[in-house]
Amino acid sequence: MAIQTKQLVPRFLEKEKVERSGIWNKEFVCNKGEKIQIIAPSGSGKTSLIHFLYGLRNDYDGTITINNTNIQSLSAEAFASIRSNQVSIIFQDLRLFADHTVWQNIEIKRSLNPFHSAETIKTMAERLGISNKLQKQVRLCSYGEQQRIAIIRALQQPFDFILMDEPYSHLDENNRKIATALIEEEAAKRNAGILLADLKRVEYFNADRIVQL
Repeated sequence: MAIQTKQLVPRFLEKEKVERSGIWNKEFVCNKGEKIQIIAPSGSGKTSLIHFLYGLRNDYDGTITINNTNIQSLSAEAFASIRSNQVSIIFQDLRLFADHTVWQNIEIKRSLNPFHSAETIKTMAERLGISNKLQKQVRLCSYGEQQRIAIIRALQQPFDFILMDEPYSHLDENNRKIATALIEEEAAKRNAGILLADLKRVEYFNADRIVQL
């Protein structure tokens, strides 16, 4: 299985940014089990790329295929199945339910299509230092705590690929290392690919390839 782009170009991006990119207007492939770091300076279309791959936006030219199927040919139901079973995501803006508890935010993802038992939520929360936040409303948590919530939530489902858009921007270095190790371990359990997009290289992410957007 693979995620592949061919001559993918955002319709809104400046020509000079497209020309110097290692992804835009080229052929790019992420295979199942592969770990790729995408270095993407501000304004290069990093978040747009993640949203394109997840099917949230289609204001681009070129093609994106998942498992050799053009994603624009998929029905809403078919893409929902892909998001539930094959592709997980950590959004830059997190998209948590602010008035629900931390536990509810994570458990809703786990219960929809579980890969882990509910007990694993507690184990991951302990590891990421937020076990004392599980019964608090998300809006009462710091942004760094919310990033850790979003990371744990994304790991509850089965996936062949996990897409991550600046997942550590509000974490200190120690918590970044712990979170990265957890994500890599979970990906290894599924033999899943990782696409990590960030502003600069994450030194402790064991990437197989580094690509400049």
